[in-house]
Amino acid sequence: MKEKTHQTVLVLDFGGQYKELIARAVRSLRVHSVILPGSTSAEEIKKLSPIGIILTGGPFSVYEEGSPKADPALFGLGIPVLGICYGMQMMCHVLGGEVASCEVSEYGTTEVTADSGVLFGGVKMPMQALMSHTDYVCRPPKGFRITASTADCPAAAVECAERKLYGVQFHPEVERTRGGRKLLGNFLYKVCGAKGDYTMDAYIENEIRRIREQVGAHEVVLGLSGGVDSAVAAALIERAVPDRLTCIFVDHGMMRKNEGEEIRAAFGGKSLNLVCVDASERFLGKLAGVTEPESKRKIIGEEFVRVFESESEKYSDCFLAQGTIYPDVIESGAMNSANIKSHHNVGGLPAESRFIGIVEPLRGLFKDEVRAIGRKLGLPESIVGRQPFPGPGLAVRCIGEITREKLDILREADAVFREEMALGKVRADQYFAVLTSMRSVGVVGDFRTYGYVLALRAVRTSDFMTCEYVRVPYKVLDRTAKRIVNEVEGIGRVVYDVTGKPPATIEWE
Repeated sequence: MKEKTHQTVLVLDFGGQYKELIARAVRSLRVHSVILPGSTSAEEIKKLSPIGIILTGGPFSVYEEGSPKADPALFGLGIPVLGICYGMQMMCHVLGGEVASCEVSEYGTTEVTADSGVLFGGVKMPMQALMSHTDYVCRPPKGFRITASTADCPAAAVECAERKLYGVQFHPEVERTRGGRKLLGNFLYKVCGAKGDYTMDAYIENEIRRIREQVGAHEVVLGLSGGVDSAVAAALIERAVPDRLTCIFVDHGMMRKNEGEEIRAAFGGKSLNLVCVDASERFLGKLAGVTEPESKRKIIGEEFVRVFESESEKYSDCFLAQGTIYPDVIESGAMNSANIKSHHNVGGLPAESRFIGIVEPLRGLFKDEVRAIGRKLGLPESIVGRQPFPGPGLAVRCIGEITREKLDILREADAVFREEMALGKVRADQYFAVLTSMRSVGVVGDFRTYGYVLALRAVRTSDFMTCEYVRVPYKVLDRTAKRIVNEVEGIGRVVYDVTGKPPATIEWE
């Protein structure tokens, strides 16, 4: 199968957390995107014939020794360029402008006002935009003009329309920037001349071709959790190499209430070769006495691979497949990003693994893109729309040491919350309960209690890189809390998490 060619926008990476959000936003606007290192030479870029280039943000100052810089020749290629945050500062610095430290740093959502510029066509003003910077462009390069500002940043956007060079200090790629998608669309279609020829169908075709090339004549073993990521990965791989995929469901003892049974019912009757393994004793034994979050994640990741190896011994020279998606990669510190928390499915194979390699057809995608592909592949909505559930399961929602008793308490409380959210018809992209390590004094009848504090969390997000907490109606929270403390033994207090991402992550560990 020959890979289709599409108009392409290059995203040059300078170490920002949101580089894949940029690539995703471009793809959502029906334009193919590719991420390359910020150091990519102008000559290499010219050979790729992109219709546009986007320079990402990054945790640097342009004046720091060793801070990354684009090839200066890049700006003379005649290819449209959009610099975002550090990308804008670096572009202006390289072209002779001046960058300085802010008197007042901007972090969070702020009001941006634009008075002109092609980027802002059709964008409602003032716009709410996410800022995250300590430096700013205090003097644009010759030929540039300022097109937008904030109360604390006089140059929130600049442009040199004659050379098709543009910059914004804020982040148009994130959900918290209202009108950001429109702004990116203006750059792609009004400046770069995009035709909008890229679709998820194209992604599926290209990924099937890539899987066939990688796997060859070998077998593939996939860890099927029952979630949308692993299910879509299975569907893609099955489409690419039919009759050579074995799906292994490992019950590690940290699933939600009745979830193991539901997964067996959902996938057991399908054409997939499904193998179910009860490894709960093995996992819980390894986790006994472990309290540090990173240690728990690493133990679980190691054991997952070892279980797969054990179950795949009848196959020789097989590949391990995983439903890894890009938020997992970012939070695990891959691609120059800070390590927020390790994910069991990120980091490659352990030393001396018997697998040839890893197949990860969804590694560069976000959750909403994965769901879209699942629907394209004909998966049922019960799977495609399933509530996200982390690979380590309740291990990351049970703070401190993991025991069967604590897991049973958490399972029951989480089930109550899920029931009440459904009854209340509350819209949330992810919601769950967290059993904290804290105990709290309470009173039941005439007796003192000392039960666990349970936290509830519900968020709205499409990319899972940022989120806002859901304003769950008080009636729903009230019913949930009353039911939990009355029905679930061991819980004495219920609280609700109202923290967004950033600064928090969606999961607690």
